[in-house]
Amino acid sequence: MTVALCLLTWNEIDGVRHDVPLIDRSKFDQIYCIDGGSTDGTVEFLNEQGITVYPQQKKGINQACLEGVAHCECDAFVFFHPKGTIPVEDTYKFRAYYEQGYEFVVGSRMMKGAHNEEDDKLIRPRKWFVLGLGLLAKLFFKREGITVWDTLHGFRGMTTESFRRLRISDFDRSMDLEMVCRSYKFRTKRIEFPTTECSRLGGETHFKAFNTGAQVLKYFWWELWRKN
Repeated sequence: MTVALCLLTWNEIDGVRHDVPLIDRSKFDQIYCIDGGSTDGTVEFLNEQGITVYPQQKKGINQACLEGVAHCECDAFVFFHPKGTIPVEDTYKFRAYYEQGYEFVVGSRMMKGAHNEEDDKLIRPRKWFVLGLGLLAKLFFKREGITVWDTLHGFRGMTTESFRRLRISDFDRSMDLEMVCRSYKFRTKRIEFPTTECSRLGGETHFKAFNTGAQVLKYFWWELWRKN
């Protein structure tokens, strides 16, 4: 089993400066980056670190992930957004799950033993929305196996064969939820493991809550009527 680490960036210079030097490169058979058009030095820093950077050809997070899989030369991959929010060492955990036969692995902020950046707050709108989507996906699409509760976390991976079987769309910002819904439809062997999330080290989120929420709900309605 060979495993690739696919970094997804767009103006994340603070995050890559923190995360990339911490990566134990012996843990992966391929490390590369899909960059969405950074102008803050992200690409230059990654090049200095000896990491191949592929400029994203079309806009959107779905397209970034699709291009990431297209460049993958391994049996499986891990998507990682180097923002300084997730422990780098958690990227090493995926290989063991793949070797146990799991095809879809999610680093979850929503399960026991995990921590979401809103967990220290009384009001947790992002967390509740994600859990609500998890419940909807379970009710409408799940027929067997475990439930994936962290439906909007980009820290995840899949075997390349399984990913291609799902025929993921280019419906922008649906990627995380779509991987869950399609894995239910295609009975992909899946698992979640707990991870911890903290606030980003710098820069601004590219996924504003309201716009992203509206877009994924549109996707969900579309998926209800989509043919496999």
